Amino acid sequence: MKHIVAGVAAHVDAGKTTLSEALLYKTGAVRTLGRVDNGDAFLDPDTLEKQRGITIFSHQANLHYGDLSLTLLDSPGHVDFAAQTEQILPVLDYAILVVSATDGVQGYTQTLWRLLKRYHVPTLIFVNKMDADGVDREAILQQLQTELAPGCLPFDWDGDVDLMPEETAEAIALQDETVLDDYLNGTPLSTPMIQHMIQRREVFPCFFGSGLKMTGIDTLLDGLSRWTLESEPAAEFGARAFKISHDEKGERLTWIRVTGGVLKTKAEVLPDQKANQLRVYNGGKSQMVSEISAGGVGVILGLTDTRPGQGLGAAANSPAPLLQPVLNYAVTLNGVDAHTCLTALRQLEDEDPQLHVTWSEQVQEIRVQIMGPIQLEVLQEQLKTRFNLVVSFGEGSILYRETITEPVEGVGHFEPLRHYAEVHLKMTPAKSGSGMTFDTDCPVDVLGKNWQHQVLTSLQAKEHLGVLAGAPLTDMHITLITGKASIVHSVGGDFREATWRAVRQGLMMLLANDGDQLLEPWYQFRLTVDGDNVGRAMTDIQRMHGSFETPTTNGANTVLSGVAPVSEMQDYARTVQAYTHGLGQLECVVDGYRPCHNADEVIADADYHPVSDLENTPDSVFCAHGAGYPVAWDQVPTAAHVPYVMTH
Repeated sequence: MKHIVAGVAAHVDAGKTTLSEALLYKTGAVRTLGRVDNGDAFLDPDTLEKQRGITIFSHQANLHYGDLSLTLLDSPGHVDFAAQTEQILPVLDYAILVVSATDGVQGYTQTLWRLLKRYHVPTLIFVNKMDADGVDREAILQQLQTELAPGCLPFDWDGDVDLMPEETAEAIALQDETVLDDYLNGTPLSTPMIQHMIQRREVFPCFFGSGLKMTGIDTLLDGLSRWTLESEPAAEFGARAFKISHDEKGERLTWIRVTGGVLKTKAEVLPDQKANQLRVYNGGKSQMVSEISAGGVGVILGLTDTRPGQGLGAAANSPAPLLQPVLNYAVTLNGVDAHTCLTALRQLEDEDPQLHVTWSEQVQEIRVQIMGPIQLEVLQEQLKTRFNLVVSFGEGSILYRETITEPVEGVGHFEPLRHYAEVHLKMTPAKSGSGMTFDTDCPVDVLGKNWQHQVLTSLQAKEHLGVLAGAPLTDMHITLITGKASIVHSVGGDFREATWRAVRQGLMMLLANDGDQLLEPWYQFRLTVDGDNVGRAMTDIQRMHGSFETPTTNGANTVLSGVAPVSEMQDYARTVQAYTHGLGQLECVVDGYRPCHNADEVIADADYHPVSDLENTPDSVFCAHGAGYPVAWDQVPTAAHVPYVMTH
């Protein structure tokens, strides 16, 4: 029997959970067809999900269809919970992307598409709600091919490859040069050939139907059975964690996909941490098992140091998450004990690392980072229902980032008495959205391999702050290019200090030449208003420093699509509801970071003094006459023991 793990993803209200219920019902996995709006959906078992009628957490279901054993992972559809969706992507064999026939490709649909591409997940597309009035199948297919990929092709004929329409066969062949050459030379397409093209993300089979009316479901199941390939398991044990949760008894659950070998109960998964118990979930119910084989999805009890994306055994870690929170909120305790609240939030942060809970000892304040207002409401409800804590949140603030616009060589020197390290780092701007990356280009005869490892470890050990507003750095590549150690006095901590100082010293060098840049998060928005309010909407967008494409019409309404700063548009949905009397609709998806539209104002308000930030100092320490002494950042290049590598 072929076993695959498939995830279901979609824009909110596309009918993703309804489709999942239809798949479960068709295959006999459930006896009754659940409904999201009735609060009885099999894959929305959490109380908060039942109350809100949306998927908030990822869930697992298991079903069989012919010779196909399918583990289905349902994911949230609301953009505020996109981090939950991103967590499951690295463990999928395939994804089912649900697109609403009435709404087409939305902003969040495109975000999901970028994520699926990033994690190299082969994808099948189900166009849902085809029973709605006025739906144009060909127009939807054209939009999929234009906005997602040319390889989005209809696969809803009788599944036999010999019965494939000629135009479909030609379109498939066009997606691969080698396949096209063979096809033009008379070699017909074969099932294995198409399976591998789908697996390589060259072809994206499209199916059409209605989850609510149960149409097109058999064709989709046939497609999953016919066109998918089982992943090749590794011989050595490996597993990848994709979710952390807690059960009703407070037990910590590590959700994993086994990538190789077999995981057995009581096996040591991490140093001094064993799999005390193994479970396999199906909706809200679980079953204890003695082992989970390669390809299987399950839960480990007994691990305390796991996190989503972590590789266990021979499995590698997943890439760092692409989606990051953009809003920062202070917790208003309302008489709740700060330590009790912080402990509860730490548990929720354990489940969702993107929450980024921080505690400021100076102002006695807890802050959390989130994606949007719906997530904030759910967080408030979780604290109340799970921990009996009634708190509120202050006014949100924007999470800014900083980067650089030109290369620089940063120098750090740390030489108090009986200590020694000097580090030179080449800091260069990187592609937007790439985050922070590090490497070394330093000969080992200049600086030993062990010291180079200390430098790279130190670079990764903390979140580096910029010098404009003290915001975290991003979109930079840092390379160790030279340095110096003492045979007698150097220890690892010396290189940590020198490395951190080198980063800050380089930033200060750029600050003097306007080479540092403040970034802010931007929304990609889609605003729908009636014809009478188009002028008002355009004026508002321009006032918010946004931009929009040529307006389009959708019946009696006008649609404006564009981008705008989160700081300006984050509360605009209420304004839209007010001036359209509830008939307008604003959809916003975080579209990454761009240069801040009002940088001077934000920097002035931050009132950040980088030289006074002693925990992130740009200055160095040198030694003379048996004592260490400080050297200001702008004097460090002259005092350094190793000459500059880059020309200045």
